[in-house]
Amino acid sequence: MPEATLTKVNRAGDALGTGRRKSSVARVRVRSGNGTILINERPLDDYFPLDQQRNAVLAPLLATDTRSRVDVGIRVQGGGTTGQSDACKLGIARALTRFDAALEGALRDTNLLTRDSRMVERKKFGLRKARRATQFSKR
Repeated sequence: MPEATLTKVNRAGDALGTGRRKSSVARVRVRSGNGTILINERPLDDYFPLDQQRNAVLAPLLATDTRSRVDVGIRVQGGGTTGQSDACKLGIARALTRFDAALEGALRDTNLLTRDSRMVERKKFGLRKARRATQFSKR
């Protein structure tokens, strides 16, 4: 196999990472730069208006102190805004480890490389939702 596919760094020197959360998928590209973050061609503040979501996206960059040294480009689709922000967080963390292997320890210590495996539970027959039964009536 070519070495570029093993390290997940393309010819232009961009480190690639994929993050998933619930039904959201984020494809992340990290390169040397001055700290620009674009999500679906929009700035971070425009795409995620809530502080909680912005903080989730910035968590890997702040944990490794690379906020002003790298440019991040993200394509995210599916799910809602919270799932998308968590998918971006995992994708950035994975891309940073491919960008600089020395950052993996700091990311692993803060649990940023762990995928959140919780998914929506399926609906069961005879119930109204996954666990919600019909209302009991004595008479």
